[in-house]
Amino acid sequence: MALKQQYEKNERLSMQIVQSLSSSIDEKDTYTSGHSIRVAQYSREIAKRLGRSGEEQKEIYMTGLLHDVGKIGVPDAIINKPSRLSDDEYNMIKNHPVMGARILKNITELPKLVTGARWHHEHFDGTGYPDRLSGMEIPEAARIVAVADAYDAMTSKRSYRDVLSQEYVRGELEKGKGTQFDPQFAEVMIQMIEEDVDYEMREK
Repeated sequence: MALKQQYEKNERLSMQIVQSLSSSIDEKDTYTSGHSIRVAQYSREIAKRLGRSGEEQKEIYMTGLLHDVGKIGVPDAIINKPSRLSDDEYNMIKNHPVMGARILKNITELPKLVTGARWHHEHFDGTGYPDRLSGMEIPEAARIVAVADAYDAMTSKRSYRDVLSQEYVRGELEKGKGTQFDPQFAEVMIQMIEEDVDYEMREK
């Protein structure tokens, strides 16, 4: 019993640390408050609908929470810049997956945290970054987070636009199947959209 209680205590502590780090990431970006937790929730729901185990669902949730951890290394002025980024600024933003993987690499008990951080901007057709992986070369956790991340980006406010319409978001996911997104995971996200008749899955 004592061992079980200690294990559960360690599990709670790990989640609290991850959640605190996730909150510190989101606080850097004026326009994406709550982004990481929504990505984590959508990712977990995708995994659940695919029949993944409770442990796998928990891992993908934590992966979603920390997918943008590399943004800690990007200056606030760039993350929150309301106007168009210069090429150099954009390249700094594009480097956040590599920085995120570097930050998380020593957490050997949860290797999926690294895969989610490094490869959530890879595209299914090989046109993404930073390593131009394609198809099943991209780890499953990263392919799931990629869909959830893109969905939340479209359904959150930005400095230059409001939340996009549900119809538009659904269309973008349909267009991205097989190019930007793993078709299977994109289809699950589309099913979630179809069930969300009141458009609750978005930044409030």
